Amino acid sequence: MSKVRERILDVATNLFYRQGIQAVGVDAIISTADVARMSFYRHFRSKEGLALAVLERRDERLCAWFEQEVERLAPDANLRPLAVFDALAMRLASPDYRGCAFLNTIAETPPPSHALHRAAAAHKHRFEAYFARLLRAAGLDESAAGDLMLLFDGAVVTAVREGTPTPATRAKNMAARVLGIAPAN
Repeated sequence: MSKVRERILDVATNLFYRQGIQAVGVDAIISTADVARMSFYRHFRSKEGLALAVLERRDERLCAWFEQEVERLAPDANLRPLAVFDALAMRLASPDYRGCAFLNTIAETPPPSHALHRAAAAHKHRFEAYFARLLRAAGLDESAAGDLMLLFDGAVVTAVREGTPTPATRAKNMAARVLGIAPAN
Protein backbone atom coordinates (compact mmCIF):
# COMPACT_ATOMS: atom_id res chain seq x y z
CA MET A 1 0.00 0.00 0.00
CA SER A 2 1.35 3.42 -0.90
CA LYS A 3 2.35 5.86 1.82
CA VAL A 4 -0.11 8.45 0.49
CA ARG A 5 -3.00 5.98 0.55
CA GLU A 6 -2.02 4.91 4.07
CA ARG A 7 -1.86 8.54 5.24
CA ILE A 8 -5.30 9.27 3.77
CA LEU A 9 -6.71 6.17 5.48
CA ASP A 10 -5.13 7.14 8.81
CA VAL A 11 -6.51 10.68 8.65
CA ALA A 12 -9.96 9.54 7.54
CA THR A 13 -10.07 6.87 10.25
CA ASN A 14 -9.34 9.46 12.89
CA LEU A 15 -11.68 12.15 11.55
CA PHE A 16 -14.55 9.77 10.83
CA TYR A 17 -14.28 8.29 14.32
CA ARG A 18 -14.08 11.63 16.12
CA GLN A 19 -16.60 13.60 14.05
CA GLY A 20 -18.67 11.09 12.08
CA ILE A 21 -18.53 10.08 8.45
CA GLN A 22 -21.29 12.43 7.35
CA ALA A 23 -19.72 15.44 9.10
CA VAL A 24 -16.29 15.10 7.49
CA GLY A 25 -15.83 16.37 3.96
CA VAL A 26 -13.27 15.34 1.38
CA ASP A 27 -11.65 18.78 1.62
CA ALA A 28 -10.96 18.29 5.35
CA ILE A 29 -9.40 14.89 4.67
CA ILE A 30 -7.25 16.23 1.82
CA SER A 31 -6.12 19.19 3.92
CA THR A 32 -5.39 17.19 7.07
CA ALA A 33 -3.60 14.43 5.12
CA ASP A 34 -1.69 17.12 3.20
CA VAL A 35 -2.25 15.47 -0.16
CA ALA A 36 -3.30 16.82 -3.53
CA ARG A 37 -6.92 16.39 -4.58
CA MET A 38 -5.74 14.34 -7.56
CA SER A 39 -3.81 12.02 -5.22
CA PHE A 40 -6.92 11.51 -3.13
CA TYR A 41 -9.02 10.56 -6.14
CA ARG A 42 -6.23 8.39 -7.57
CA HIS A 43 -6.51 6.22 -4.44
CA PHE A 44 -10.24 6.54 -3.72
CA ARG A 45 -13.00 7.11 -6.25
CA SER A 46 -15.21 8.84 -3.68
CA LYS A 47 -15.67 9.64 -0.03
CA GLU A 48 -17.87 6.56 0.23
CA GLY A 49 -15.09 4.44 -1.28
CA LEU A 50 -12.70 5.85 1.31
CA ALA A 51 -15.19 5.21 4.13
CA LEU A 52 -15.61 1.61 2.95
CA ALA A 53 -11.82 1.16 2.93
CA VAL A 54 -11.64 2.64 6.45
CA LEU A 55 -14.31 0.21 7.68
CA GLU A 56 -12.61 -2.75 6.00
CA ARG A 57 -9.24 -1.95 7.53
CA ARG A 58 -10.81 -1.25 10.94
CA ASP A 59 -12.70 -4.57 10.78
CA GLU A 60 -9.52 -6.52 10.04
CA ARG A 61 -7.50 -4.80 12.75
CA LEU A 62 -10.20 -4.88 15.41
CA CYS A 63 -11.05 -8.55 14.88
CA ALA A 64 -7.36 -9.49 14.94
CA TRP A 65 -6.83 -7.43 18.11
CA PHE A 66 -9.78 -9.06 19.89
CA GLU A 67 -8.68 -12.58 18.92
CA GLN A 68 -5.15 -11.91 20.13
CA GLU A 69 -6.23 -10.27 23.39
CA VAL A 70 -8.84 -12.90 24.20
CA GLU A 71 -6.28 -15.68 23.70
CA ARG A 72 -3.80 -13.77 25.87
CA LEU A 73 -6.37 -13.12 28.60
CA ALA A 74 -7.76 -16.67 28.50
CA PRO A 75 -5.29 -19.35 27.39
CA ASP A 76 -8.01 -21.88 28.29
CA ALA A 77 -10.58 -22.04 25.46
CA ASN A 78 -13.32 -22.64 28.03
CA LEU A 79 -12.81 -19.13 29.43
CA ARG A 80 -12.67 -17.25 26.13
CA PRO A 81 -16.39 -16.53 25.61
CA LEU A 82 -16.32 -14.38 28.75
CA ALA A 83 -12.80 -13.02 28.18
CA VAL A 84 -14.18 -11.07 25.22
CA PHE A 85 -15.82 -8.79 27.77
CA ASP A 86 -12.49 -8.31 29.56
CA ALA A 87 -10.93 -7.25 26.25
CA LEU A 88 -13.90 -4.98 25.66
CA ALA A 89 -13.34 -3.33 29.05
CA MET A 90 -9.78 -2.54 27.96
CA ARG A 91 -11.07 -0.75 24.86
CA LEU A 92 -13.79 1.08 26.78
CA ALA A 93 -11.19 2.40 29.24
CA SER A 94 -9.35 4.30 26.50
CA PRO A 95 -9.64 8.05 27.18
CA ASP A 96 -10.53 8.81 23.55
CA TYR A 97 -13.15 6.06 23.23
CA ARG A 98 -16.35 7.34 21.67
CA GLY A 99 -18.18 4.16 20.85
CA CYS A 100 -18.03 1.45 18.27
CA ALA A 101 -17.17 2.85 14.86
CA PHE A 102 -19.43 0.24 13.27
CA LEU A 103 -22.44 1.03 15.44
CA ASN A 104 -21.79 4.72 14.82
CA THR A 105 -21.75 4.06 11.07
CA ILE A 106 -24.99 2.09 11.24
CA ALA A 107 -26.61 4.98 13.12
CA GLU A 108 -25.29 7.51 10.58
CA THR A 109 -26.39 5.57 7.50
CA PRO A 110 -29.84 4.30 8.46
CA PRO A 111 -31.06 2.63 5.28
CA PRO A 112 -29.88 -1.00 5.56
CA SER A 113 -29.31 -0.93 1.81
CA HIS A 114 -26.61 1.77 2.10
CA ALA A 115 -23.13 0.38 1.33
CA LEU A 116 -21.63 1.77 4.54
CA HIS A 117 -24.48 0.37 6.62
CA ARG A 118 -23.99 -3.05 5.00
CA ALA A 119 -20.23 -2.96 5.62
CA ALA A 120 -20.72 -2.07 9.28
CA ALA A 121 -23.40 -4.75 9.70
CA ALA A 122 -21.07 -7.29 8.08
CA HIS A 123 -18.51 -6.54 10.80
CA LYS A 124 -21.16 -7.21 13.45
CA HIS A 125 -22.06 -10.51 11.75
CA ARG A 126 -18.36 -11.43 11.61
CA PHE A 127 -18.01 -10.67 15.31
CA GLU A 128 -21.09 -12.74 16.14
CA ALA A 129 -19.57 -15.63 14.16
CA TYR A 130 -16.43 -15.17 16.29
CA PHE A 131 -18.59 -15.54 19.41
CA ALA A 132 -20.09 -18.72 17.93
CA ARG A 133 -16.59 -20.16 17.32
CA LEU A 134 -15.56 -19.35 20.90
CA LEU A 135 -18.70 -20.97 22.28
CA ARG A 136 -18.21 -24.07 20.14
CA ALA A 137 -14.56 -24.38 21.23
CA ALA A 138 -15.67 -24.08 24.86
CA GLY A 139 -18.25 -26.85 24.39
CA LEU A 140 -21.13 -24.41 24.82
CA ASP A 141 -24.25 -23.82 22.76
CA GLU A 142 -23.18 -21.61 19.88
CA SER A 143 -26.76 -20.45 19.36
CA ALA A 144 -26.10 -18.07 22.30
CA ALA A 145 -23.75 -16.04 20.09
CA GLY A 146 -26.52 -13.58 19.25
CA ASP A 147 -27.25 -13.07 22.94
CA LEU A 148 -23.57 -12.37 23.61
CA MET A 149 -23.49 -9.93 20.70
CA LEU A 150 -26.48 -8.12 22.16
CA LEU A 151 -24.75 -7.88 25.55
CA PHE A 152 -21.51 -6.76 23.89
CA ASP A 153 -23.14 -3.99 21.85
CA GLY A 154 -25.28 -2.97 24.81
CA ALA A 155 -22.16 -2.64 26.94
CA VAL A 156 -20.56 -0.42 24.30
CA VAL A 157 -23.53 1.93 24.11
CA THR A 158 -23.97 2.04 27.88
CA ALA A 159 -20.26 2.72 28.40
CA VAL A 160 -20.44 5.72 26.07
CA ARG A 161 -23.56 6.99 27.82
CA GLU A 162 -22.10 6.51 31.32
CA GLY A 163 -18.50 7.41 30.48
CA THR A 164 -17.11 4.34 32.23
CA PRO A 165 -15.87 0.87 31.19
CA THR A 166 -17.86 -0.91 33.93
CA PRO A 167 -20.71 -1.96 31.60
CA ALA A 168 -18.31 -4.54 30.12
CA THR A 169 -18.04 -6.23 33.52
CA ARG A 170 -21.81 -6.12 33.97
CA ALA A 171 -22.28 -7.61 30.50
CA LYS A 172 -19.73 -10.33 31.32
CA ASN A 173 -21.69 -11.30 34.42
CA MET A 174 -24.93 -11.38 32.43
CA ALA A 175 -23.24 -13.48 29.73
CA ALA A 176 -22.14 -15.96 32.39
CA ARG A 177 -25.75 -16.27 33.51
CA VAL A 178 -26.96 -16.69 29.92
CA LEU A 179 -24.38 -19.43 29.39
CA GLY A 180 -24.96 -21.04 32.78
CA ILE A 181 -21.31 -20.75 33.82
CA ALA A 182 -19.47 -18.99 36.60
CA PRO A 183 -17.62 -15.83 35.56
CA ALA A 184 -13.87 -15.97 35.95
CA ASN A 185 -12.17 -12.98 37.52
